[in-house]
Amino acid sequence: MPETPFLADVDRFLAASRMAESAFGRAAVNDWKFISQLRAGRRVWPETEAKVRKFMASYRPANQEREAA
Repeated sequence: MPETPFLADVDRFLAASRMAESAFGRAAVNDWKFISQLRAGRRVWPETEAKVRKFMASYRPANQEREAA
């Protein structure tokens, strides 16, 4: 199955943040299987995609939060 632009953006985020797929899914949409299901062809509602994109845009690693304080 070809990768969607949304999944490609998520993959770039995962690589840059070094976050596990399950941790990402749980943090972004409270579903640890989210990424594996996307890779298997799961469809995503526009509202869910917006929620995930907002999570990625606002994400700050824990160590950066401590450094900023």
